[in-house]
Amino acid sequence: MTVTQAVPHDDVQQLERLVGAVTRLKSQVAQRIVGQEEVVDGILTAILAGGHALLIGVPGLAKTLMVQTVAEALDLSFNRVQFTPDLMPSDITGTEIIEEDLTTGRRAFRFVKGPIFANVVLADEINRTPPKTQAALLQAMQEHQITAAGTTYRLPDPFFVLATQNPIEQEGTYPLPEAQLDRFMLELRVSYPSRVEEEAIVEQTTGMTRAGLQPVLDAQSVLAMQTLVRRIPVSRGLIRAAVSLARMTRPGDADAPGFIKEYVEWGAGPRASQYLVLGAKARAAIGGRPMADLEDVRAVASSVLRHRIVTNFAAEAADRTSEDLVRELVSAKGWLG
Repeated sequence: MTVTQAVPHDDVQQLERLVGAVTRLKSQVAQRIVGQEEVVDGILTAILAGGHALLIGVPGLAKTLMVQTVAEALDLSFNRVQFTPDLMPSDITGTEIIEEDLTTGRRAFRFVKGPIFANVVLADEINRTPPKTQAALLQAMQEHQITAAGTTYRLPDPFFVLATQNPIEQEGTYPLPEAQLDRFMLELRVSYPSRVEEEAIVEQTTGMTRAGLQPVLDAQSVLAMQTLVRRIPVSRGLIRAAVSLARMTRPGDADAPGFIKEYVEWGAGPRASQYLVLGAKARAAIGGRPMADLEDVRAVASSVLRHRIVTNFAAEAADRTSEDLVRELVSAKGWLG
């Protein structure tokens, strides 16, 4: 396979520092979060790739605490927004207020920034608020800026939206539209802990002490690591494989397998191809490897694709979920070329 670019010696040294930082970061997070290593890895993958992540799990699995802990260990500014049915877009982005100068009596508008102006924004129970408020995040997630009253404001760098969603309680909720789901690089499933992990959680959280965290990285360090991840080389073959895998989720594509044509209404768009490659690069960096390979693509495929596939009625009747279809698709050989 032909590598698109060589690996400079300085990048190898930076990669070693990245691995050390990630190891220390995981150690800090583990002081408060028991288990959930795959989810933590997924959050770090999204952060290093410059993407956003959607965490799905039932209540009580420490989704919110996990995001707060990662933000604290990264020494990044953090804001939490509890999404509710009465939340308005301006409650997220900010609003203009009228201020009066007491000396001159003149009045002027001043923009008061909302909670979106932070490095890490936790959108808690994002499906609890109507689509017009959910849409307030669209420009921020894609362009890292928001527009209010005709003025565009740049958001701080780095910027991540980490959203949570409860999959079992659907009364009074508003499913995220496909356009919004596509903005999330990864969908991460938070599962129940094992018995041993649950006993450790209960012991750790029912006492008097709470573990303090030491920040591992600041904003500039995170930005430097994001740049390093993008410099990690990939082969032309890997790019072709990632694009093939994303295109095979589309029922109208000539290379789509029969079960995709039968059970899928809409497949993944070009963002999926981009995030498969970026996710593979980030995963390689976390593992200390100077080049991403097909195993990295396979490892991130489920998290990248499952929320981008819209199944049809036939899939519902056959009890086939998007995750089932992605698992079968990744196991197939067609996308490997």
